[in-house]
Amino acid sequence: MTKLKINLVPPVHECFYRILYSDTDAGGVVYNANYLRYFELGRTEFMRELVISYKKIEKQGYIMPVVESYLRYKAPARYDDMLLIQTAIQDIKQVSCRFNYKILRKEDNTLLVKGFTVHAAVDHQGKLKKLPRDFFDRLRLLTT
Repeated sequence: MTKLKINLVPPVHECFYRILYSDTDAGGVVYNANYLRYFELGRTEFMRELVISYKKIEKQGYIMPVVESYLRYKAPARYDDMLLIQTAIQDIKQVSCRFNYKILRKEDNTLLVKGFTVHAAVDHQGKLKKLPRDFFDRLRLLTT
């Protein structure tokens, strides 16, 4: 079993999401791939509130696709559970960054999943680019 450390170093952004019936599988639990959507929700809100919105990044000619992801499932979530999504930036490089996540069931604080995503900075043609200096500097401040 993989034992990757997932640390959430401040600032840690928190947001909430209530599980929809369509998020669940035939077994009545959240389908595993949906947790990547929840990571995206956490990351999007983290960026919007602490750095810059993805919409503004795209207007500058950049997109930030996921190039690596890791998830460790700890407990199932079910329909109508309220999730607490915690997101923190771990690492920033000239052309990439890594976000760490923990998702808990709000009602009982049970850890459901933890993981990370790594994102590369590319232009709209898919060519790797250095992050814009102001964007890079804002993210760097959050990792020191």
